[in-house]
Amino acid sequence: MAQIITVAQQKGGAGKTSLAAHLAVAWMQKPRRVALFDLDPQASLTTWHQQRQQTFGENNTLTLIETTPWRLGSEVARASREADIIVIDSPGVIDASAKAAIRASDLVVVPLQLSPMDVWASKNMVQLLQAENAGALLVLNRVPYRARLADELIIELKKGPTPIARSALGNRIAFAASLMEGKGITEWAPHSVGAAEIRLLADEILRRAPQHGARKAA
Repeated sequence: MAQIITVAQQKGGAGKTSLAAHLAVAWMQKPRRVALFDLDPQASLTTWHQQRQQTFGENNTLTLIETTPWRLGSEVARASREADIIVIDSPGVIDASAKAAIRASDLVVVPLQLSPMDVWASKNMVQLLQAENAGALLVLNRVPYRARLADELIIELKKGPTPIARSALGNRIAFAASLMEGKGITEWAPHSVGAAEIRLLADEILRRAPQHGARKAA
C-alpha cells in the first residue's frame, strides 16, 4: 500500500503546491512510483505536470490523477495498488475537498513561512488537523538567513502540539526556476543546496509518516 502525503495550508503564498511538486520528484528519483492528486481549484500542480509532460514526454513517470472530492477515497485506494507514494495537493481553503484529503492521508505536511501571518494562520490549520485526528508535520519554507524574528517565531511554533520538521527550506530562486520547466530542483540543479534540502525533507517525511492505515487503526 502507498504512503499518502497531503500538503495543506490555507495561508496563500506559503509554497504549498511548489513543495508538493519538489517532493514528488525527489521521491520519484529514489526511485518510487509516485501519483499526484490536484484538488486545488487553481490547478497549479496540474499546470506544472502539463509542462513536465512537454519537457519529458513519455519519460515522465509521475502520474496525475483527476478526481472529485466525493470520489477521492476510492480513487486514492485504486491508485495505491500501483503507487508507492501518493501526493495530494489540498485546496487553499478548508472545504469538503480539503477535509477529504486530510482524512485520506497518512501524514499532512503544512508548509509555512516565518512571518507572523503564517504562524497565526498555521494555528487554525493545526486545530483542524487535531479535530480530524490527523498526523501532521510543519515545514519551514523560504527561511531567511539569520533573522532574529525567525528565531522568535520558531520558538513560538515549538510551543504548539505539531512537530516541526528538522529539515527546512531556504529562500532560493532555484525552487521556482526549476518548476518553470516542469522539473523539480533535484533534477534541475541536483548538486545545489536547495536540492539537498528537498532530499533531506523528503526522507524525513517518509520516516515520520506511518504505514498506510496504521495511524487510523490506532
